[in-house]
Amino acid sequence: MSKVKYYYDKESLSYRKIERKKRTTFKYAALFMLAAAFFAFIFVFIASQYVESPKERALKRELQNAQLQFELLNKKMEQAEAVLANIADRDNNIYRVYFEANPIPEEQRRAGFGGINRYKNLEGFDNSKLIIESNKRLDILQKQIVVQSKSLDEIAILAKEKESLLAAIPAIQPVSNEDLTRMASGYGMRSDPFTKVRKMHWGMDFTAPRGTPIYASGDGVVERADSNSSGYGKHIRINHGYGYTSLYAHLYKYNVRKNQKVKRGDLIGFVGSTGRSEAPHLHYEIFKDGDRINPINFYYGSLTAEEFNKLLEHASLENQSLD
Repeated sequence: MSKVKYYYDKESLSYRKIERKKRTTFKYAALFMLAAAFFAFIFVFIASQYVESPKERALKRELQNAQLQFELLNKKMEQAEAVLANIADRDNNIYRVYFEANPIPEEQRRAGFGGINRYKNLEGFDNSKLIIESNKRLDILQKQIVVQSKSLDEIAILAKEKESLLAAIPAIQPVSNEDLTRMASGYGMRSDPFTKVRKMHWGMDFTAPRGTPIYASGDGVVERADSNSSGYGKHIRINHGYGYTSLYAHLYKYNVRKNQKVKRGDLIGFVGSTGRSEAPHLHYEIFKDGDRINPINFYYGSLTAEEFNKLLEHASLENQSLD
């Protein structure tokens, strides 16, 4: 109960009770409520700044975990980038060099994404920078993987073509050394056995007994197996593809027919002396894009270094050819 207060009235010379007006009471009540609200607001504000609620603590833990996961993701991307960089280096400097393909420019491998802002929806958050950078790195990494994958597909095709090319090139001696009497004449200016005039000898002559096996020097398709070419007698032409053709002349008989597919080392015929020939031997020529070239450079697949040097020595002698 509030205290009753009095004042001294000089006119009546007596004490009178002080009566509080309703207006004043309302004013005090309003002031009290305002002060209470103010202090309550201050308390709540201070509590919100320095005291965490269970929900806030849970959200804070989730945010910290998300940041940790992003950091781990970035480390994994760094490892993936390092592995991909190593693959790209080998791709440019080993695989593509070996298969004679142009290297992929670094700008193409690491190119970003132009045009509209792809990451606008990630802006405006506390960790927007971290999230945007991580997404950019991931997008570039994905693009690099696509570029590298396409490059390896191309390398696989080139490897297959290279394998076919290596199998097709006429790379062995058409008559084995065991059956060979001697290498009678090489590519170059030689004395004609019939006219004794020096003229260009476009192939190599291998002296061997009649009936000696003759082998295909590379994979291909038999283009001709006939005697309808002047001077060659019975002869075979094999189209190896890639611009290469090999010719085997003065045969005794055939072991293949026109349009037949052959592999390097297949028996295709036998040594003879048909056509314009002085003695049993194989006249062997190689064409590249329609031009005759020296067969001496195509025996790496069947001769040792010593055998090749010996063959080169005999082929260089300007003696008489046998056709």
